[in-house]
Amino acid sequence: MIQVLVADDEAMVRGGVRAILATDDGIDVVVEATDGYQAVELVRVHRPHVALLDIRMPGLDGLAAADEIAAVAPATSVIMLTTFGQEDYIAHALGGGAAGFLLKASDPRELITAVHAVADGAAFLSPTVAHRVIRRYRDVGVMATQARLRMDKLTERERDVLALLGAGHSNAEIAHTLYIVEGTVKAHVSSILDKLDVRNRVQAAILAHEAGLT
Repeated sequence: MIQVLVADDEAMVRGGVRAILATDDGIDVVVEATDGYQAVELVRVHRPHVALLDIRMPGLDGLAAADEIAAVAPATSVIMLTTFGQEDYIAHALGGGAAGFLLKASDPRELITAVHAVADGAAFLSPTVAHRVIRRYRDVGVMATQARLRMDKLTERERDVLALLGAGHSNAEIAHTLYIVEGTVKAHVSSILDKLDVRNRVQAAILAHEAGLT
């Protein structure tokens, strides 16, 4: 059972998210928070698998809360769920270690898919957000030739893993495809992040895309 924290200062939004997630028997909303400070503390206490955070909340906002959660509970995957899709918000969230970013206008099925994906160690961006992320990284100069040069640091097997990671596959799916155990996939992913000097799977996936691996 995937345990989830939902943080949003609007009761109707929290209720709507809970109702959507309740349609999946594998997901359980174990606790709710109304601001970023409360979200961080409740994650510290309950250690949910996934924390769904709104960006604009009173006190500590969702972006700052995501940074705090990464520090105090690194095993908890963070998904930003917000009305606002500006590139600077997206970049801050993903740069801080968020594993997913969804707009509140997204298809409700994307929310369920995202929770399962990040709980399984994968990353998830709604299609609209993914387009903006790729465009932003292109704009700041992460071009295909540069990305391919960084790929030279990887072994052949690590490139295979990165290609599947970039296509959105979880560790379990990568293990099944490559006929290796999941623990080996985790080791490869850790090595890939270190060699590419990126903080998370989303940033690695962007490089994979730029290098033409996906």
